[in-house]
Amino acid sequence: MTQMKNLKILVVGCGNMGASHAMAYHTLDGFEICGLVSRGSSKEVLNKKLGGGYALFDEYEKALALTKPDAVCISTYPDTHESYAIMAIEKGCHVFIEKPLADSVKGAERVRDAAIKHNKKLVVGYILRHHPSWERFIQLSRELGKPLVMRMNLNQQSDGAMWTLHRNLMNSLSPIVDCGVHYIDVMCQMVRSKPVQVSAIGARLTEEIPAGNYNYGQLQIRFEDGSVGWYEAGWGPMMSETAFFVKDVVGPKGSVSIVAKNAGGEGKSDSIESHTKTESLRFHHADLDKNEKFLKDDTWINLEDEPDHQELCNREQLFFLNAIVNNTDLTDHMEDAVNSLRIAFACDESVKTGQVVRL
Repeated sequence: MTQMKNLKILVVGCGNMGASHAMAYHTLDGFEICGLVSRGSSKEVLNKKLGGGYALFDEYEKALALTKPDAVCISTYPDTHESYAIMAIEKGCHVFIEKPLADSVKGAERVRDAAIKHNKKLVVGYILRHHPSWERFIQLSRELGKPLVMRMNLNQQSDGAMWTLHRNLMNSLSPIVDCGVHYIDVMCQMVRSKPVQVSAIGARLTEEIPAGNYNYGQLQIRFEDGSVGWYEAGWGPMMSETAFFVKDVVGPKGSVSIVAKNAGGEGKSDSIESHTKTESLRFHHADLDKNEKFLKDDTWINLEDEPDHQELCNREQLFFLNAIVNNTDLTDHMEDAVNSLRIAFACDESVKTGQVVRL
C-alpha cells in the first residue's frame, strides 16, 4: 500500500462488532478514528476501553457533518444500514458495513448502486472470507466432485445481554437472514453454480418478538448443478446446544468437515469468539479397495494460522484499507453481498408463505 496519511474513519454503532472494528482502527497503522457514534452508552464504554480521547456523538448525521471523515464503519441494527450507508457515500465517504448490507434486497441494490455512482469503496463484513481455515474448507470442498451436499447450522442459546441483542435484531430480520447470509455466501463459493430454488420453514418460539417474526428457521437451497444445501439458525433461551455447530460438506469423492471440539462445546453457542473457530478440518476419502473397505484413512488438517475474532476484524479492515489505497475492484464483492441477501430473503419469503420460491 502507498498510503501517505491516515484514513479518518467515523465508527457508527459501538456494540459487539462496532467495538471490534474500532479496536482494529485504534491499533492498526493507516486509520485514525475521528468519532464514535451510538444512541446509548456503548460509545462511552468503548471510548474508555480505547483509552479515551475520541469525540462522542449521539446523532449520526451531525457526526458526519462535523467530523468530515474519509470513511464510515456502520455496525448498527440492519434497519439503518441502507440510509446510513447512502448518506455516507453521498458525503464522499468509503463505507465498511456489517452484514447484512440492508434490510431488503432493493435497499442493498440502492447501496451498491450509490457506491458505483460515486466511485466509493463498499466492503461488507463477511468475516469468514478472511479466515484461512474457512478458505481452506471452501477449497477442499471443491475437490469432492459434484454435486455437493452442504450441511451447516449455528443455533445460539442466548440469555442476558445476548438475548436482548437477538430480540432487537429480530425487529428487523430473522436469524436465517441476518446470520444465514454468511453461510449462503460460503455455499455459493463452494459450488460456483447458480441457485435456482429455495424452501424454508420457521417457528416463533417466544412471544417476546413481534407477531409474524420467527426465532428459529431452516432453509434449503437447490443449485443448477444439482448441489443442495441446508442451513439452520435459532436464537433464544429455549434453544438446544446439542449439535448447534455443524459445518459439513459431502460430495461423490468424500466429505470435509469443520471439527471444533472446544468452540462447538457446551456453553459456546452464543459466543461470538467461538463462531469463527475451526480448530481442525477432517477430510474423508470415499475410495474403496477391492474388498470395498476404505482405501485411505481420514486426513486431519490443523492449520497453524487460527486467528481469533479480533484478528479477523483486523484483517477485514486491512482489506478495506487496501481497497481504498490501491483502488481495488470490488464489483464481485458487492454483487456477492447482494446475491446472498437475495437468496436469504427468498428463504424468508418461503417461511412466511409456505411455498417453494424459484430464483
